[in-house]
Amino acid sequence: MSDGIQNSAIFLLTLGEDEAAEVLKHLGPKEVQKISMAMVELDNLTRDQITGVFHEFVLAASEKTTIGMDSNDYIRKMLTKALGDDKAAGMLDRIMHSSDTSGIESLKWMDPGAVAELIGNEHPQIIATILVHLEPDQAASVMKLFSERTRNDVLLRISTLDGVQPIALRELNDVLGKLMSGGGKGKKTLQGGVSTAAEILNFMGGTLEAEMMENVRNFDPELAQKIEDKMFVFENVLDIDDRGIQLILREVQSESLIFALKGASEELREKIFKNMSQRAAEMMREDLESKGPVKLSEVEANQKEILKVVKRLADEGQIALGGKGGEDEYV
Repeated sequence: MSDGIQNSAIFLLTLGEDEAAEVLKHLGPKEVQKISMAMVELDNLTRDQITGVFHEFVLAASEKTTIGMDSNDYIRKMLTKALGDDKAAGMLDRIMHSSDTSGIESLKWMDPGAVAELIGNEHPQIIATILVHLEPDQAASVMKLFSERTRNDVLLRISTLDGVQPIALRELNDVLGKLMSGGGKGKKTLQGGVSTAAEILNFMGGTLEAEMMENVRNFDPELAQKIEDKMFVFENVLDIDDRGIQLILREVQSESLIFALKGASEELREKIFKNMSQRAAEMMREDLESKGPVKLSEVEANQKEILKVVKRLADEGQIALGGKGGEDEYV
């Protein structure tokens, strides 16, 4: 659990129900889930802990002003300066076009089973268009509930989807009751394509991932190769530089890392150990040895959670992904 999530949980617990509820209204589903889980886990808080959190909040709040409330241009320039043109463009696309698909937010709060039930009988092209607006892990969870035929068909359509025209979004309103709305004339949102298919496949799990990739390969070997080149799996953590590994380790719980490393190569384990303190590395080695056999499903689940952290840090421009589909290296 990161310090930010824990501090947020402590802060909201001390605010009271009504005030905390007002704050949570402004957060996304993932943030609400993480903070709520952290609140459940909090126990025996000391006065010093609470005082420390409020002190941090006061310092942070004192630095905020109302300047720049209409700040699209400022945000664009800031992100471009911080992340570079390519990374900033990807993040800006997610931020700036969100008003075109505001209705999709309702799906992000729904259980994957409910989403699958809602859209499962629609045409595969409609399903593909909807799924590319969800987070990759949620889209993967929904796709797991479809039949094999539907899964494969939808993935192919996601892979070859070249943006979504506003008229298509308006048609989806008719199908899903104003679930999404169209944008400006001639504008395209940039979801879909090889990268989106690869992100979703990263969360599908070994067996399903292999089956779906084989189907794509049979349909179009060149397309399959493009998807594979964009995929990032746990072993690709090897391609991240030491600075990036250290940033990742700060946000990953030791227990989760132990499970994940159970299914990792010796080379990857050594890279992780190298970026820990000597004492922490020794303790991790001992924990790995004493853990004994673990279920493959547990290994994969924890690796996926760590990959979520990796992806988030990459999206924020804090780390560069090397190897397959990686970003440019730092210089």
